[in-house]
Amino acid sequence: MPRFFRKNCLLCGASSDNDLCGPCWDSLSHLPPSRCPICASLVAESLVCGACLADPPAFAHVVAAASYAFPVDAMIHSLKYQANLAMAPILADLLMPQIDPLTFPDFIVPMPLHPTRLRERGFNQALEIARHIVKKTGIAMLPNVCKRVKNTASQTGLPWKEREKNIRGAFACEMDLTGKHIAVLDDVMTTGATLNELARVLRKRGAVKVSGWVVARTLKEDVDIKNRQSSVAAIDS
Repeated sequence: MPRFFRKNCLLCGASSDNDLCGPCWDSLSHLPPSRCPICASLVAESLVCGACLADPPAFAHVVAAASYAFPVDAMIHSLKYQANLAMAPILADLLMPQIDPLTFPDFIVPMPLHPTRLRERGFNQALEIARHIVKKTGIAMLPNVCKRVKNTASQTGLPWKEREKNIRGAFACEMDLTGKHIAVLDDVMTTGATLNELARVLRKRGAVKVSGWVVARTLKEDVDIKNRQSSVAAIDS
């Protein structure tokens, strides 16, 4: 590519043909192949995890592009909290290879934000990522089919077991989705409580299948390590 058409890598600033240079792309926190086919948590031999066997979620399966670790977490944070919309197509490109054209849904539904949160942020990061997925796949998007009717506390600050209770009753959907396969697109999935609650609402409206498409999957092992590190730091201080 002629030099005057080259870009600067959005992570390191190096000259590049793409938004990310080769080394930065290779450094992304790609997930290992052995994951639960339903919730995408780490398991041995890609078997369904114990949690999904014991209490099957309302969603059928989750595809995730990367672990919610550096530098992917920094990229999502830049989009979400610094309004760096240039990150949206890069995160979409990261997710695209995980989407099987043979299992395309009827519609994509971006994870909705409550109106209060939307006014504060000015945009819905899931919708911004979804726009680029729609351009690449041609799948129709339903950006307004679901509403977030309960302004819940941030899931990030809650213990794992409290997240399901916090998100209960947070969504409403009035459209008839009988017989449809819906893909819910979000930036990050941690416990899956938010996705499960929205999937439950979509299933009540007739959807026969709900898939989760997420850019980053927070792994419980990573959370446990961070919690231990925080505890040690608190003791040391």
